Amino acid sequence: MHTFRGFGKNLCYLIAGCSLFAMGLTSAHSAPAAKALAFADTQGRRYDSQALSAHKASVFLFISSQCPIANVYTPRFLALAEKYEKRDVQLFAVYSDTQESLADVTRHAKERKLTFPVIRDAGAALADRLGAKMTPEAVLVDAKGEVKYRGRIDDNPVATHVTAHDLEDAITSVLAGDAVKKPEVLAVGCAIRRPSKAAAAAPGVPTYAREVAPILRAKCEGCHRPGEVAPFSLQNYQQASAWASDIKKYTQNRQMPPWKPEHGYGDFRDETRINLSDSERLTLAKWADASAPLGDVRQLPPPRKFISGWQLGTPDAIIQPEKEYHLAADGDDVYRHFVVKTNFTEDRYLSAVEVRPGNNAVVHHVICYVDSSPDADGKYASEKLEEKEHDGQPGYTAFGGPGFVPTGIMGGWAPGNDAQILPDGIGIFVPKGSRLAVEVHYHKDGKPETDLTRLGIHFCRSTVNKRISGMFALNFGFKIPPGAARHEVKAVSTVPEDSHILVVTPHMHLLGREMKIWAELPDGTEKPLVWVKDWDFNWQNSYFLKEPLAAPKGTKIHLVAYYDNSPDNTRNPNRNTPRTVGWGEQTTDEMCVAFISATHDAEHLNHTPAPVTARVN
Repeated sequence: MHTFRGFGKNLCYLIAGCSLFAMGLTSAHSAPAAKALAFADTQGRRYDSQALSAHKASVFLFISSQCPIANVYTPRFLALAEKYEKRDVQLFAVYSDTQESLADVTRHAKERKLTFPVIRDAGAALADRLGAKMTPEAVLVDAKGEVKYRGRIDDNPVATHVTAHDLEDAITSVLAGDAVKKPEVLAVGCAIRRPSKAAAAAPGVPTYAREVAPILRAKCEGCHRPGEVAPFSLQNYQQASAWASDIKKYTQNRQMPPWKPEHGYGDFRDETRINLSDSERLTLAKWADASAPLGDVRQLPPPRKFISGWQLGTPDAIIQPEKEYHLAADGDDVYRHFVVKTNFTEDRYLSAVEVRPGNNAVVHHVICYVDSSPDADGKYASEKLEEKEHDGQPGYTAFGGPGFVPTGIMGGWAPGNDAQILPDGIGIFVPKGSRLAVEVHYHKDGKPETDLTRLGIHFCRSTVNKRISGMFALNFGFKIPPGAARHEVKAVSTVPEDSHILVVTPHMHLLGREMKIWAELPDGTEKPLVWVKDWDFNWQNSYFLKEPLAAPKGTKIHLVAYYDNSPDNTRNPNRNTPRTVGWGEQTTDEMCVAFISATHDAEHLNHTPAPVTARVN
């Protein structure tokens, strides 16, 4: 199970595919007033209703170190505290999640540089008293101890796309002595985990020890463990039981794990390793419905062992940008391309490329493009783009691709996609002197971050007979009219020579909703390649066929894609400014392409690689 990483351009884009997000609507009038409250902060200072009445208003901000949305709001929390401190408004940061210890809370508050009192809400007593269910969620109390507002902070976790400031509007009304126009607004974020007791296992009901732990070990722990991309761990019963209802919800609707291909359409190498079977989904659902029984701990499987560092062993070459990239605390996602010299003195064939993100908290995915065609002046396209950017940071920014036509793709990484070694005799060709444009998709997590992502290169050791070659089916000429909710775009290309297809990669932008790709052999037989019915730009992957598909000369590669350019598509960056959308590199543009990685049957390179005597840096 892999957790959502990318913070997109609007609210729905942010929550799509996440394993922990939910929504909760509570009434500002349904919970008891804040009178008779008594609590203490992490410094030992005590507060009660009388202390709160000394302020014109008090704001309880319910947050969690494990909630990515709450973390993104950190700069806005700090700005609120600074703005209202002189206006006699008291802010509190309240951590009510049962999984967070006092040490966790103290560490997180210090890391986030919170400037206002921090509350460890043991047993979620304060959350229960004030009716809070989510993080982030705000509860505004006036000097009389009456709850005047409960709900979201504003209408978008991406600060640059906020159009409604619900909490600030409510504070302004309370300070002016006016009624709050909207005392309750939907809160979107992570459900607050309340304390619960382990249920007894009824006959025939799955237990954590016997059925659930093996599933989580195999399919979830790769990301849901300390130091990896997921914001919370699923390595023991306490952790898993706290997330049981969400595990059920997001595995049942197939948002988790993020395996997008339609089951049964295409046969993929990684499907059984990453995707859950129907029986596994049912097991998790029955376990959650039975209140997550522990079972007999003697039946627990042994802990899964993970390799630290390079998963494929010491690389032959390590490639990285010259310096760290500095990422701002909040705002839009960033697609940064780092230009790196390979320093290969001769043509090389690679058997594997392993990507090691430098900062798992903010790196969503990585794609490495090859740039091996300098112009007449000896300048590479990637280098010219970096020079043009000239913003004091390494690399340059581009969305939806590297900004030039690459010679090839050397490799990539996304959560859950482990590096793999190519079969003997097949290699990725990288000409000597090539530049690499290493695309890193960053999402912001509410505090300044740095990253230095590295690539570990493994050279082919045995004779190389075939190289990975690229083919594609694409449509440059489509136009998606404004308001179109299901606009169809088709493309077809012809395989120029007898080949074998190894990998298929669908690609669209934010308006894309569905893409189906198949091969039509010369005799008319159709072979499924991949069908993604719920396209999400944040979970685009390359899909390795379990067995290479023979594609004789004349085979046609078909694709049909559907796009939603209507205002109902909350991912639509043009929803407030309707326009016709066509092919382009920008966020507000679209693409329609199926990348195909294949080998050519007639190619017999018989290339003996140069010996690798030492690691090349």
